[in-house]
Amino acid sequence: MKAPRNLTFKCAKCAKAVKVTLQKTSACSHITPYYGVCSCGEVKLHATGAPEAVKSYLESNGLWTHHH
Repeated sequence: MKAPRNLTFKCAKCAKAVKVTLQKTSACSHITPYYGVCSCGEVKLHATGAPEAVKSYLESNGLWTHHH
């Protein structure tokens, strides 16, 4: 199953809708990371996949890379 290219969430800061876009990753099934920035400037990260990889991505503030 293919992951959707874009998802929409409510911003934690201003409650507006913020669209996150699927990030380019290696051909890796561990994580599917998404990144977006709200119009208020708040960065929104989202990911699905292995719990450890998702946790590390969400804590990275968007400066995350995945290597094997």
